[in-house]
Amino acid sequence: MFKFEKSKLEGVILIKPNVFEDHRGEYVETYNEKEFKENGIDIKFVQDDFSISKKNVLRGIHGDQDTWKLVSCPYGKFYLVVINNDKTSKQYRQWVSFVLSDKNRWQVLVPPKFGNGHLVLSDIALFHYKQTTYYKPNNQFTIKWDDPSFKFWWPIKNPILSKRDEVGDYV
Repeated sequence: MFKFEKSKLEGVILIKPNVFEDHRGEYVETYNEKEFKENGIDIKFVQDDFSISKKNVLRGIHGDQDTWKLVSCPYGKFYLVVINNDKTSKQYRQWVSFVLSDKNRWQVLVPPKFGNGHLVLSDIALFHYKQTTYYKPNNQFTIKWDDPSFKFWWPIKNPILSKRDEVGDYV
């Protein structure tokens, strides 16, 4: 069983899986096509990806026009920012944040035309996402993590960045 909660951004959904715990540990179902469809999420995932990063690494904000992503944190803890980059939306340039961890097991559904970025809060974190399209690097946009026009709030002032994320290429 999952709890599906709408966020303040239309299309961005916080998904809370049920965690079964006993003396041996825990069991978590992370995806169930039937249950997702019954809750209005009728999309087909074609690729899964992992990113492992150390504390204070900030990856993103990246997105494209076509891809749905289901983001989770199987190990560690990170701060996730999701921004609406759909120029036709009333919520264009608005953003929302979440803290995902191996303790809460939350997932966030990110729609096409939205970007996402995450900052690692634990010593190491595993970022997992399911995608509805195959990765095409030339089809992506990057929004600079500290672009003052967006008024992002990050719990860090000097993260570890890639060249792409340091410069950004907002379109």
